[in-house]
Amino acid sequence: MNWISNFVRPKIRALVHKEVPDNLWRKCLSCAQMIFHRELEANLLVCPHCGYHLRIGAKKRLGMLFDEGVYKTIELPETPADPLKFRDRKRYTERLKEAQVKTEEKEAILVAHGEMGGMPVVIAAFDFGFMGGSMGMAVGEALLAAAKLAVLQKAPLITVPASGGARMQEGILSLMQMPRTVIAVEQVKEAGLPYIVLLSDPTTGGVSASFAMLGDIALAEPGAIIGFAGQRVIEETIRETLPDGFQRAEFLLDHGMVDMVVHRRDLRETIIRLLKLLGERTPPAEVVALPKAESESADAKPESADAATGAPTGAPAEASGGSAE
Repeated sequence: MNWISNFVRPKIRALVHKEVPDNLWRKCLSCAQMIFHRELEANLLVCPHCGYHLRIGAKKRLGMLFDEGVYKTIELPETPADPLKFRDRKRYTERLKEAQVKTEEKEAILVAHGEMGGMPVVIAAFDFGFMGGSMGMAVGEALLAAAKLAVLQKAPLITVPASGGARMQEGILSLMQMPRTVIAVEQVKEAGLPYIVLLSDPTTGGVSASFAMLGDIALAEPGAIIGFAGQRVIEETIRETLPDGFQRAEFLLDHGMVDMVVHRRDLRETIIRLLKLLGERTPPAEVVALPKAESESADAKPESADAATGAPTGAPAEASGGSAE
């Protein structure tokens, strides 16, 4: 009996039951529908049932935006891995290693350059899967490097934030990246280059309080959460209930904080169209001499009068009434 239970039965089960990968189906976070992974990939990670935009990684984002998905990433500047020797339940270095293994990236941002619609562009895209896309020293250095590259190539800069804010494991050093990223944006604008921001879900905290709200044009994906503090924190602070959809992209569009809310399938074409509009240079108008108006002749200065007769110079004198003696 033991031989049958321990040897024969497992062999039969192995032949009948085949293991099914866990990543073949994904559940929509909005409508709870199960979506086959190939259908979801073909739909750019947008739920075909309700239109909910699932979060997308930095590599997929870049491949979706660049022409034919071709781009080159730059090497990010080196920064101290753990400047404050921070530790909570885990060491900060351990959390970094876990995030690097999970996303196969060194940091929460990728900086790439390539072409969109045949035009050179530089894109800095965040990956929320890397410690919530938090902004530390490495992210600040990466955005500065992206701005310098854009100025060097005379190319527009596009940022795609997806972040929970500053990385608190780096303390004040992470908060210092807010003014540094503002400086990076100013470098691009001083060079006369377009700066476009694509706000994705979520864009909050120190990221939204710095470079994410400085775009010449601010685009957003449908349903993206955009704000500084969380809704619960705001309600507890002001002791009032916030309206439905507060901090969603559509709410911000209605209140002038976002210029356009664009479906993911239309993002690439929309950005290309905007870059063409922003990149056009109107030629200076030709200077053409205008003909003199008729009124100018009437305003001409009168001729000088003759000193003796008072008549205009060159006019015949009137005959006197008496004869000369």
